[in-house]
Order: sequence, then C-alpha cells, then structure tokens
Amino acid sequence: MNWNQRRENKDSKLNRIKRRGKQVAAGEIVDVLEQILSPGNRVILEGDNQKQARFLAKALGMVDVRRVHDLAMVIPSIEDQNQIELFKRGIATSIDFSFAGPQSHALVELIDQGKTMVNNIHTYIELYGRLFVDLIPDVALITAAQADAVGNLYLAQNTEETPILVEATAVKSGIVVAQVNEIVDRVPRIDIPAEQVDLIVKVPEAEKPFPLFTRDPQKITENQIMAGMLAIKGIYGKYQVKTLNHGIGYNTAAIELLLPTFGEQLGLKGKVATNWVNNPTPTLIPAIEAGWVKSIYCFGGEAGMEKYIQQRPDIFAVDHCQNLRSNRVYAQIAGQYAIDMFVGATLQTDADGNASTITANRLSGFGGAPNMGSDPHGRRHLTDSYQQIEDSHKQGRKLVVQLTTSRRWNHEPVFVDQLDAWKLKNRLAVDPIMIYSEDTTHIVSENGIANLYKTDSPTERRQAIAAIAGDTTVGQKCSEKERQVLRERGIVQTPQDLGIHCQEATRDLLAAQSIDELVKISHGLYRPTKK
Repeated sequence: MNWNQRRENKDSKLNRIKRRGKQVAAGEIVDVLEQILSPGNRVILEGDNQKQARFLAKALGMVDVRRVHDLAMVIPSIEDQNQIELFKRGIATSIDFSFAGPQSHALVELIDQGKTMVNNIHTYIELYGRLFVDLIPDVALITAAQADAVGNLYLAQNTEETPILVEATAVKSGIVVAQVNEIVDRVPRIDIPAEQVDLIVKVPEAEKPFPLFTRDPQKITENQIMAGMLAIKGIYGKYQVKTLNHGIGYNTAAIELLLPTFGEQLGLKGKVATNWVNNPTPTLIPAIEAGWVKSIYCFGGEAGMEKYIQQRPDIFAVDHCQNLRSNRVYAQIAGQYAIDMFVGATLQTDADGNASTITANRLSGFGGAPNMGSDPHGRRHLTDSYQQIEDSHKQGRKLVVQLTTSRRWNHEPVFVDQLDAWKLKNRLAVDPIMIYSEDTTHIVSENGIANLYKTDSPTERRQAIAAIAGDTTVGQKCSEKERQVLRERGIVQTPQDLGIHCQEATRDLLAAQSIDELVKISHGLYRPTKK
C-alpha cells in the first residue's frame, strides 16, 4: 500500500510548474491554478471579516471550467463578489462557511438556482476543527501583507485565522498559495513560516483591510441608549461583570460610549467591563482613555486603529514592534470559555427567545456568536458574576445577553412569532438558529430586561419576552396585568423598576457623539478611513 499519495500528488502538481523559487508572476497565476487544482478538490479560499484573498478569488474565477470544476469550497466568511462568481460558473459547487456579510442575499439566490449546496453553516471553532478531521483541504488560497524572499509571511494587524488555515493544509500535504502586497528583505514578524508556504504571488495593487467595526456615534438612537442604560445598571452592575465580549452593532456601541458617563454615575468604574475579548472598536476609545479597560484581546484589527493600538500596549496584545497580534482562533476559545458574559444582537428573536441572523432572503450565517452565546459544558471555572444568579449551580457558566431594540432602523420588528430562518429549514442540514433560547439568560430592549433564567416554564419565558417586546405582535400578547405580575417577581424589570427615566436617555449621555470626537479623545491616534 502506498502511504504517501497526498505528498506525491502535491509534488507532481508543483513539478508541472516550471519555476525557480516560490514566486509566481501575477500574470501567470491563472495557469498555475489550473496546474495545481483538480476537479472535486477541497479548497480553502481565505475570506474573513476584514481581509479577503480577492486577487486569488478573481484568478480562480478565470480558470478553464473544463479543467477545474466542482470544487468544494471552504470560505470562513463570504464577503466578496468574486467568491460568488465561482459558483455561477460551476468552478465550485458546494460550500462550508461560518458567515456571509454582503453576499448573504446572493447566497440564497445561488441555492434557489441549484448552483451551490451548503454543506454546513459552522461556528468558527467548529469549522477550524473540522479542517483537521474530515474537511481536509487540498489547496489553501490565502492573503498576507508581506513575504520575504524565502516565503515567510507577515499578516500585519489582521492575523485572524490565517495560521490555522495554513496549518491544516500544510500538515496534510496540501498546497498553500499566498497573495501578498509586497515582498521585502525581512518581515517584521513571522506569522506563517516559509516551510508551510508553497507559492507566492505579489498582487498588482495592494489590498487593505476595510473598516468593519467602526460605528458612527451620530447614528446611535435614544432607544439604543435606553437599552444600554438598562443593561449597564441591571446586568453589568448587578452581576459585577468584568470579563466580556460585545457583538458588532450600534446597540453595544451605545454601551461602550455610556460606560464613562452613565457607568461613572453609578460608581462602576473598576468593578465592571475591565477585561475584554473583543474587536478593537473605536467606540471603546473613551472608556479606555477614562481608565475603564485593563485589557482587550482581539479577533482582528480595525482600519484606522493601528496607531492608537501601538500607543496602548498595556491594553492590547502587541508584538515587539508594537503591532497588534490578533488571532480569531484564540479569541473564539477565550470567548467560549474565559469570559463572564456575551452581549450580542440579532436580526430576529422569536416568541420563545431563539435568535437568528438568517432571514428568508438572507443567508448570513452566524460567525462566532454560537460559540460566544452558548453554555459550554466543558467550562469549569466558577465566576463571581454567575454566582450572583439565584439558585445557580456550582457549574461554570456565563451570562448570555441579547441586546436589541424592539424594532430595527427600518421599523421591521425584531421580535417575531416565528423566525424567517425556518423558511430555509428544508435547504439546510441544521436548524437555522444562532443563539438558542435555553442558553440565553437575559434579553434587553428599550422597554426593559427579561431575566429569562428566573422563568419556571416555557410559557412564563414567552410572557417575559412579550413583556419587553414593545409594539410588536409578540409584545401584544402580554397584558398589563401579566406584565405587572412578572415585575413583582423580578422576572421583568422596566426602566421605572431600575430608577431610569426616559428623559435621561439622550445623546448627551454619550461620551462621544461623532467620529471626530472619537479622534479627539484618542489624541489624534485614531485615524478613520474616508469610507
């Protein structure tokens, strides 16, 4: 029996390419891809929140479909139109992914047209793990900021998941192709060692990460401010939560900008929100500058935050050159097991409390939220925060909070009788739920807090959710009498119960009310992009 088939296959493919060294000219990359790819190969195409292997994705879309077709793609985050074109042309026919941002609508269309099959919507950690087990890649197409002459790669502030994508490919004799912005004599830091990289192509035009986590404070609404005030006083303060993660959005951005003002009024500085597993959101700048934050470990970077991060090494994880060291894998593990609380948002929450970012025409996936917002039974450390939960078991667990306004910016209700996601159930292998109700300890809206952990039955749980759902069909199912009973039992807390008045929830309470003010508070170190 031949025990070296994968290595021999790799060597055979690389030998087809007449070259010296690892470098491939940009104009030759399509031909190279046709030489190293075979029909049915499993291919990682790097795509995560902020960086995409766009050049390689575009080149892959230009191969002769008679030679390269039916690829099984692994794309952690589907963000680029070039990725969609692969399925339209038949170059690829199936996909394993975690998240789909701007391409979530296009993905539904591909499924409807029968041009792609979604094998699974993974959490990030699940996808990374399966690359070593049963989704073993044949080829990985990745992106890096720099390469040196021998092939060591530097990933700049967005290390993210690239090392694990490369590792999973290299250890099983797969071929790793890296697009790079530039080739230098010496890279500032070796993020990927040369022995794991087979081919390098310098892109004609440098690709830069785009801003993803920047939220303009001018767009934060008074309802979001009210929900943030409720969360800070009724959850952060009550449970003395020190270690946490915030999901992306204006709801959590409001909290970040309320900590140095409303949180200061409550005397919570040093007692809550001190250690974070989080993206380097610019809206955290006022809290950092006011001394609230002790540390932040990042999933990735953020365009414009480079200089600020370099000048705050006690807060951020940085290397010897003061450049950010982000790592999505480490951050996801920390988010699942090491934090006291996850605060996320969603597009829809049903009457039972299940949340999803998938709608009838938008297959956006879930990213890392299911890892952050789950009850990991392998967790064993018991925190002070969780012990504040009445009748808590002596088992480590974290608080899982869904923070939302009752309606979205376009007035569509967030609270619905049934998730739109169920309309896609027959096309997916798993239930299209992002955060399950049984894992959720609290739901917060501008109308109050539903302390779901206190409910005794599914019926009572639905009543608690309805009590804070506002003027939605779900909210209309809770009478004032039922709401009053829930308030008396502490299952539901309204602004009045927490001593918060509606007239307090104004934009004046935000520590910064514009991007310009964030720049000023950062002492000019935060440099937002024009876009």
